[in-house]
Amino acid sequence: MATATKAFHSASGVDFLGLRAARSGDGLEIVYDDGVARRMVWRVRAGASEGQLADALARAVNGPRVVPALYTELRRRAIAVEAVCR
Repeated sequence: MATATKAFHSASGVDFLGLRAARSGDGLEIVYDDGVARRMVWRVRAGASEGQLADALARAVNGPRVVPALYTELRRRAIAVEAVCR
């Protein structure tokens, strides 16, 4: 599995979604930051390709509510995640 970091910013430049290698070195993590007060991290459980994840993040980052849009995009692709940090 490749471990390239991918980053997506909303059109307004406020919201950020990123895909990175997990700190443990095993798997991938999704990072959300609203630029002010919220930073959230989810570990991708298994079975999702980086392409699927990147597509989900790219679509979600420009939703009016990024986190609910992210959950919708992940659910649509049957990608399971678990919260690491909220």
